[in-house]
Amino acid sequence: MRSMTTTASKFSGGLDVTVFRLAMVMALGAGASALDTTIVAVTVDRIARQFHVGVGTVQWVSTSYLLAIAVALPVTGWAVDRFGARRMWLLALGVFLVSSAACGAAWSIGSLIAFRVCQGIAGGMIPPLAQTVLVRAGGRENIGRMMTVISVPTQFAPVLGPVLGGLVVDGLGWRWAFYINVPLCVLGIVLSRRWIAADPEPVRDRLDVTGLLLLSPGLVALVYGFTEAGNKASPVLPIVIGVVLLAGFAVHSLRVSRSGSTPLIDVRLLRSRTFGLVSTLMFLLGVSMFGTLFLLPLYYQQVRGAGPLEAGLLLAPQGAGIVLSLLVAGRLTDRIGARPVVLTGLVISVIGTLPYTQVGSHPLSALLVASLVVRGVGLGAIGIPLVAAVYQAGLPEADVPRATSALNIAQRLGGSFGTAVLAIVLQRALTGHRPAVAYGTAFWWTVVAGVIALVPALCLPSRARQRAADSQGRFESAART
Repeated sequence: MRSMTTTASKFSGGLDVTVFRLAMVMALGAGASALDTTIVAVTVDRIARQFHVGVGTVQWVSTSYLLAIAVALPVTGWAVDRFGARRMWLLALGVFLVSSAACGAAWSIGSLIAFRVCQGIAGGMIPPLAQTVLVRAGGRENIGRMMTVISVPTQFAPVLGPVLGGLVVDGLGWRWAFYINVPLCVLGIVLSRRWIAADPEPVRDRLDVTGLLLLSPGLVALVYGFTEAGNKASPVLPIVIGVVLLAGFAVHSLRVSRSGSTPLIDVRLLRSRTFGLVSTLMFLLGVSMFGTLFLLPLYYQQVRGAGPLEAGLLLAPQGAGIVLSLLVAGRLTDRIGARPVVLTGLVISVIGTLPYTQVGSHPLSALLVASLVVRGVGLGAIGIPLVAAVYQAGLPEADVPRATSALNIAQRLGGSFGTAVLAIVLQRALTGHRPAVAYGTAFWWTVVAGVIALVPALCLPSRARQRAADSQGRFESAART
């Protein structure tokens, strides 16, 4: 793959002007996709009333979106190679725009769920496409700062989403939770057509159809099983099916790789020690981040008696902490490497979660607010260095599209798994315990996930090893072209 290079002047000590501008455009699309996931969470009750359906039916408004993302992610890397990152980015934004408008105009619960599937397919492609475009445009040496620009809206979305959703739903109605994406996507498309460089010559790889038939259904089965784990006594069958299909894909991927063809996702990427460690950490980050975001609103509503909007506002301190951390995390990663930043972020996030393990003793509200700020600072310092670690550790440029898809898959699976496990833990803890004590037990599990993550984080390469590997990766990319 040929790199998209830029020639504009640089900010002093910062990013190329063109690359910075490009990162802002990517942030528009990524922010719309990330916000949609969380804004819709507060609309479910209104949608159920509008269409006169129960919880078992309306939950598919969210579940269908997650399953569609699981279908889309594996195809993204191949689509970038086959059609180009610029074309796919514009297509994804266009489909997200049209499907968002269609969701807002839905006339029945069935039509809404169908449009959410289309929205999820486009939304699932947007984050890995944004990362691919930025890595090619800005180079590895600036990856931390580039990811900072794009990560502010995506990291802040889980906290801003419920607040914005509550305001929109209360003021304008649930349909505007979808319509709000339209102007963001229009602006993103206009600016992208102007500022994203032309695609390099596409690679004429055939789609790995067998791999697609194994990987996407396997991911869908796993995500569905994890999602239903909190609602059913035994979600074992879909999880077993998912594991079997994913194992079959791993065998198929190795066989295709040995034959000289390109699999949908090359499992040989896991031979890279750094890629394996980062994939594990992305999974655990998904467990901690999305699992806790499942617990926090429920805790404030069921134990503290907050309404939906108030619960969303009570999450804002975590978003503030994330933004504060993002302001320095990227620059620190470029300067000192990923490992010390990730380790510091993990320790801080664990410290910030500990007060919530004591909610059974009703700690002061001020302490919980302060701990959310601390937790946000820790979380904000983890994601960017992890992405940077992969690209700075010698990953050949030709592998970037499929690697970004794989990392996004790992985080999505972690989020689904974490939410399911915490739902089961909370459900069981509520039997025979006061609600506050039950929530404290569930929060302990998120602390355990953070502590476990310290082990692979300690094994991330040092800055010196990253630079040596980066030089090797550049050499391999040049040899391929």
